[in-house]
Amino acid sequence: MQNKFIEVLNVTYKYDEDVINEVAVNNINLSIEKGSFTVILGHNGSGKSTLAKLLNGMLKPNEGKIIVDGLDTAEGKNEYEIRRRLGLVFQNPDNQIICTIVEEDVAFGPENLGIKPDEIRNRVDSALETVGMSEFAKSAPHQLSGGQKQRVALAGILAMKPECIVLDEPTAMLDPIGRKEVINAITKLNKEKGITIILITHFMEEAENADRVIIMNKGKIVADSKPAEVFAMSDVIKASGLALPQTTELLTILKNNGIDINCGIISPQNTADEIFSVISRR
Repeated sequence: MQNKFIEVLNVTYKYDEDVINEVAVNNINLSIEKGSFTVILGHNGSGKSTLAKLLNGMLKPNEGKIIVDGLDTAEGKNEYEIRRRLGLVFQNPDNQIICTIVEEDVAFGPENLGIKPDEIRNRVDSALETVGMSEFAKSAPHQLSGGQKQRVALAGILAMKPECIVLDEPTAMLDPIGRKEVINAITKLNKEKGITIILITHFMEEAENADRVIIMNKGKIVADSKPAEVFAMSDVIKASGLALPQTTELLTILKNNGIDINCGIISPQNTADEIFSVISRR
């Protein structure tokens, strides 16, 4: 793979036995290309959130190593620079928003980097505009919806100008509208800004626009390919404790009944188009 931004090399991580007596990440090898959009899917306990913390350097591998833009996460001297280059957005935005005014919260990170005030102002304005939250710059975060709060948290990371953003279940606590807002913002950052995105989720629908989909189960990678190819792996998906999207389920049923049809589709419109195409050929 060209232009590797992240390299995960034979990485294993096990929590203290008093916490959990299992290997959370089990001898994983993985490369993430700069500018790519990767979705990591898995049920609760599959190891995906542990992997997110390993990528950011919050956790250190028990075995193996992780290289982020040429920097080894195990070396303490690299922690600050790795977290500047690779931002991490958590599931609950209330855990990341610490100020009482939106624009002040977005400015918090750049201020800690020692950025000059004029540049901070530009970064805050640009970050809020990118995630569609400019009109809420003077608002109090507690007045916002869940989706809006998550976009503010995303803007706070964006204002630090990271090259990669890892999002750990950012839509798990949101309603469908909030989920759509956040996924649209993430997609925009990747497609328009070229920021490397790693989205960790258990919602398969959120993987539709990704370049690559990885499924984790019991600390291991059990599938890794383009979305259409992974979505068609219904047996692997179900064995990993994930629910097939209704559209994929429908297409799989049709295929199992002898109809030559592509199962690797998620969106309702593309599903309808695929079914219409099959009907037209008959």
